[in-house]
Amino acid sequence: MGGINEHELFVLLKKRLFPDLEKFDGTFHNADCFSFEDKLYIELKCRRTHYDELIIEEYKYERLVNLAMDLDYSPVYVNSTPKGVWAFNLGILLPRWEDRDNLPATTEFENTQKVVKSVGYLNIKDGVRLW
Repeated sequence: MGGINEHELFVLLKKRLFPDLEKFDGTFHNADCFSFEDKLYIELKCRRTHYDELIIEEYKYERLVNLAMDLDYSPVYVNSTPKGVWAFNLGILLPRWEDRDNLPATTEFENTQKVVKSVGYLNIKDGVRLW
């Protein structure tokens, strides 16, 4: 599973698990995709390195959970690493939060400025291994 990007992860999820999976229009949204049939509001993240504890930014967690709950959907965070793909139901998991400094302001754009972010950790044993 190593080296896949978010588009490839989306395609795999649609092919293997959620045939009705749809991407949100536009670059900036509070989630990457959704399943109307399964009532899932999903954020995708692809990691180049495997960690047993996967990171999520607190503001992304809060936005994803709040918007999903407003729609009566389940907020789901799907992470790929070189060792597999895990899904986390954020409606039932509360990460432990801490402020971390020296994190990139963004991960996919050209802004390399380092900032302080409140982040949480999700242990893979608390998720569901999809493959």
